[in-house]
Amino acid sequence: MASSSTTSASSETLIPGLSDDISTQILLSLPLPHQLRLRPTCRRWSRLLSPPTSFPLRRALRLPSIPLLCIFPSDPSIIPPFLFDPFSLCWRTLPHLPCSPFFYNLTHFNPVYLSPFLYLIGGSLFDTRSYPLGQPSPSGAVYRLDLSTLGNPHSLNWERIEDMNSPRGSFACAITGNDEIVVAGGGSRHSVFPSHGSRISSVERYDVTSGKWTNLERLPSYRAGCAGFIRIGAQEDEFWVMGGYGDYTTLSGVVPADVYYKDAVVLGLKSGMWKEVGDMWLEGERVRMGPLAVAEGSDGKADAVFMLDNNEVFRYDFACNTWLKETSLKKKIADNESCGFAAMNGDLFVLTSVLKSDGSDFRRPYKRRPTLEVQVYSTYKKKWKLFIAHPPMYQPIDFKSTILCTIQI
Repeated sequence: MASSSTTSASSETLIPGLSDDISTQILLSLPLPHQLRLRPTCRRWSRLLSPPTSFPLRRALRLPSIPLLCIFPSDPSIIPPFLFDPFSLCWRTLPHLPCSPFFYNLTHFNPVYLSPFLYLIGGSLFDTRSYPLGQPSPSGAVYRLDLSTLGNPHSLNWERIEDMNSPRGSFACAITGNDEIVVAGGGSRHSVFPSHGSRISSVERYDVTSGKWTNLERLPSYRAGCAGFIRIGAQEDEFWVMGGYGDYTTLSGVVPADVYYKDAVVLGLKSGMWKEVGDMWLEGERVRMGPLAVAEGSDGKADAVFMLDNNEVFRYDFACNTWLKETSLKKKIADNESCGFAAMNGDLFVLTSVLKSDGSDFRRPYKRRPTLEVQVYSTYKKKWKLFIAHPPMYQPIDFKSTILCTIQI
């Protein structure tokens, strides 16, 4: 009897021979894609590793957060986005965005993660009902995806919530310490027409609790194609908006050309007032600001801001309002080649696609999967490392239109 009771008790543990406390920490320390694969092992593992249970339990046990990179290769209603774990080289496909018979070719949107939801905000697209045809329009649509349902494909669907007051694409976006989303500027610029599009100066804030958008003080001037982040200031938290373009001029009186900003503007989230920061670089030093990557601290605010300019990485010096060279890429990128740039866990990631597009129909599958070359720079150790990854798709990734978003689960 004693032997049978002992056997029964051991069979009820998560891992035979280990206590449930230790087993729980072991299982929850696995990469997220591996956790989802292990759920069918048994009922207890399925309950423990389901995101609604594992996500809050990880926070309660103070386990390190799981950094993931969300990649949107193209219009998410046509090609689904992916979750990529660069440390375990695991991938997870997310569902398509709901299709519409009137809108297509969505680009220049902003994805942000505010636990447990992944938000997809705004963008620029084509409307079949607009006139003239082929003219891009800004989108005010906002969708969210509950990542706590990752383990249940039938419940993992995009949900449309309240639209922004002002439609926009190519805008600055950030999450405040009060779990609010702030957006600023933008317009209707589309990747198909890189020299056309409107500009706006409106600023809005989304309250997750009430589900409402409210207007804030406008930008000092029209600004689109800009980047934004939250920084803790001496008196209040600040919403920084850097770079972008506003006015435009013409070359030879015919070809339109953007006038790029060299400065930044800062919104005090408590005072609600904007202040202008001077030029961040000298005339002739660079034409425009390159892609930004914000390394966040444990509080989720900007710890350091990096810019990729050609094959060099610069760090922004807040005290001197200038960009200082941090390092150079270990593997150089050609001038006509695009790349992705992101920051996670104090590391900078530079992604390039080996399989290039040949200009053919995107619906025709390729015979082999594309290869991503990933260069990782540790901002603490000041060292580079390289590795390759294979996305779960058979289409080349064009980083000129690909949008990246970092997630901490």
